[in-house]
Amino acid sequence: MKAKKLSLVSSLVITLAAALVVLSLYFPWWQMIFFAPQYPEGLNIIVHPNKLEGEIDIVNSLNHYIGMDNFSEENFPELAYLSYLVIGLAALTLLTAILRKKAVLYGLIGLFVIGGSLGVWDLTRALRKFGTNLSPTAPIKVDPFVPPLLGHNTVANFVTESVLGYGAYFLIAAFLLLLIPLWKDRTR
Repeated sequence: MKAKKLSLVSSLVITLAAALVVLSLYFPWWQMIFFAPQYPEGLNIIVHPNKLEGEIDIVNSLNHYIGMDNFSEENFPELAYLSYLVIGLAALTLLTAILRKKAVLYGLIGLFVIGGSLGVWDLTRALRKFGTNLSPTAPIKVDPFVPPLLGHNTVANFVTESVLGYGAYFLIAAFLLLLIPLWKDRTR
């Protein structure tokens, strides 16, 4: 017996997920905000899927005192190709909506999980590298540390807050939308 296709409503939900994936490209995915008495308004490092923004030069000049490498797009080579991977993911999501097959949807959900996990691992690895590979000749000595992926920490007189950007929320929403057809069409 031939397997039934996902419903038209499920296909529309998956299409909306594809749109959210594309929309995520136009918003920051992650951000670090550095607060200190001399910077009460905070200094930002804002990570988009294809670039870094914020007061990066100021943050780098301050990080120099503790011997941390500079934050730069050169130190994050994935920014050169991440947008293309996201566009590919959006195209696969749209193809899944057109094909309306559960097996394809399962594969797409797997790609979201693998891609999200690799993204979290990659950012965690980079943060660990930045915080633990401090120059021994730095003017100010601090113990190695790992900046948080989410949440806050304190180094010297700086409190760092790490938060998700709107782009990350769009990706999470897209993933959650992909789960709706699994529940909605569970008897199909």
